[in-house]
Amino acid sequence: MGWRLVVAGLLALLCSAAAAQSVESVLKPGELIRGHAKWDDDCGACHVRFDRSAQNERCMDCHKDIGADVRQRSGFHGRLRPQPCRSCHTDHKGRNARIVDLDPKRFDHAATDYALKGRHRQTDCAACHPAGRKYSQAPHDCLACHRKDDTHKGAAGPQCADCHGEADWKTTTFDHARTRFALAGRHAEAKCTGCHKQPSYKDTPRQCLACHRKDDDSAKGHRGRFGEKCESCHGARAWKPSTFQHDTETRFALRGKHRGATCTACHTGTLYRDKTASACADCHRKDDKHEGSLGNDCQACHGERDWKETGRFDHDRTRFALLDKHRDTRCEACHRGNRFKDTPGDCIGCHRDDDTHKGTLGTRCESCHTERHWKDIPRFDHDRSRFRLIGRHREVRCAECHKDTRYRETARDCIGCHRKDDKHEASLGTACESCHAEQDWKRATGFDHARTRFPLRDAHAARSVQCGDCHANPRSYRDTARECVACHRRHDKHEAQLGERCESCHGERSWKVARYDHARARFALLGRHLALECKACHTSLRYRDAARDCDGCHRKDDKHAQRLGTACESCHNARGWALWSFDHQRRTKYALDGAHLKAACEACHRAPAPRGQAIAAVGTTCIACHARDDRHDGGFGAQCERCHATSDWKRITQRIGGVVPAGGDLAHGLGAASWFARDAAAGARVARWPS
Repeated sequence: MGWRLVVAGLLALLCSAAAAQSVESVLKPGELIRGHAKWDDDCGACHVRFDRSAQNERCMDCHKDIGADVRQRSGFHGRLRPQPCRSCHTDHKGRNARIVDLDPKRFDHAATDYALKGRHRQTDCAACHPAGRKYSQAPHDCLACHRKDDTHKGAAGPQCADCHGEADWKTTTFDHARTRFALAGRHAEAKCTGCHKQPSYKDTPRQCLACHRKDDDSAKGHRGRFGEKCESCHGARAWKPSTFQHDTETRFALRGKHRGATCTACHTGTLYRDKTASACADCHRKDDKHEGSLGNDCQACHGERDWKETGRFDHDRTRFALLDKHRDTRCEACHRGNRFKDTPGDCIGCHRDDDTHKGTLGTRCESCHTERHWKDIPRFDHDRSRFRLIGRHREVRCAECHKDTRYRETARDCIGCHRKDDKHEASLGTACESCHAEQDWKRATGFDHARTRFPLRDAHAARSVQCGDCHANPRSYRDTARECVACHRRHDKHEAQLGERCESCHGERSWKVARYDHARARFALLGRHLALECKACHTSLRYRDAARDCDGCHRKDDKHAQRLGTACESCHNARGWALWSFDHQRRTKYALDGAHLKAACEACHRAPAPRGQAIAAVGTTCIACHARDDRHDGGFGAQCERCHATSDWKRITQRIGGVVPAGGDLAHGLGAASWFARDAAAGARVARWPS
């Protein structure tokens, strides 16, 4: 009856709307897209009855540009393999449906008439295909996209590809060698706009001054004095330096410092018109410190390598040959006022101010001093005097001991020079040599500390330990304390908590290396504790403040969050925190069996341990832990073990009136006879509960 009503209704609908609609419009699968909405009631605009292949011609009748591409085998659609239009563009999906599913990231542009190359591969699609226009309407000429990049303003024409490439717009491929001005040297590296100030390239001048006039007019240029033939001196490889060969093209070859001089330094007038002089005095008259007293033959002493270097003059040919430091001395240091002939030839003539003896030792300075260095006196042999120099005395300057020029009256005992260095303030006498030696005043190498009540050993005997480190008061060495804490109180990180017998743990070899036996303490180290550093348990150096219970150090390792108390040693041991062991069978009143053996401790011991107890008390009845598992809601009492077993809570083992429930819930009832079946192996009726 149902299908007859449907057919009757459909026939009635067709009869009532037959005048306005066709059968196709009634049975259409859905609305057309918004662009095809005007043909919503005209199926024949796109479809031909009983001819599906004719639909493609109807599509191309409307989309003429695509039809032309298909017929000419050009464009994107013309390059595709022949296929129906509906294989890609399916309509009747609603007004807002997209029947053109184009993924710009996966689209192969090489399938079109414009393959992307160079920088075009990285260009965003919207840069060439603006919104609201078809993709096929994008222009192919350069100026369509690069008109704003055309710095020529159209003066060079629309054929941008003649110079520019797709790899980089700013990198041109124009061959300048085909023009009347081939680029060479630095010109090949110059920018186009460097020479072509205007977009009209044909009118660009080719003379050097057209581009380099500012170089000629600058302070370092010629300012028009050398004419306009720049190529006579300058080349295209580099504007500087000049390529003019002064040695071969003139009668004055440039040597030494002349090679580095600028052209205008010598050519002060106009080139080719004013003759340039070639005598030294013509350019160096202001450099003549002799004021003409030695004539104009400057090259007799001065050379072209350096004007101030008078290397050509041989001073050894005079009455005073130059030796050692005299060779490095400037001429005016001895020849004051450039009066060369009147210069004295004895030492005191120049070194009178350096004579610290004030003339008491005469004027024969060369008896002790040499030309190598005035302050170096290698010629005087101090060993021939009454005081031989040994050790550090050989490095001491004369004035250190000889306070005045009366050398023979200088004291020879230690205290005569080292009184200010006597830290003992004469409390140990004046025989300094009993302890100190000439090698080093600060090291008392002559004193044997082993003869005292405190012999030095190990670190105490190291060279880095000074006497003042222990003897704070150098005037009372004999009263120095011998206890460790007297010197090492500042090193006592325990704040005197462990007493003053530092030697119980520390030795003289190294203060930081302690030999403490922890077994003598209240907490003997066992297992993993033996490998730990002290600071792992002793957070401060007040060692006796360290906790001795496990929870004091292992609170962060307590995965039970103190629900099992703080007596960690009940389960864990010092060999390894993770190696725990607790015998529930012997140490408790509740022996574990079945699934209880695999249960975590926290599964039963959920409450935190009460204050003062090792663990919270847990009931021994099933309902104490399985109250939420009781699907009977207490209907069968609290003796769960009558039916359930510890091996599996869901497995029921108790027989009820000769019936063994095989699964499910007793609350489902026991009266349905259709739920029972005979178990041939067990010989009993087994309840099969519905799933």
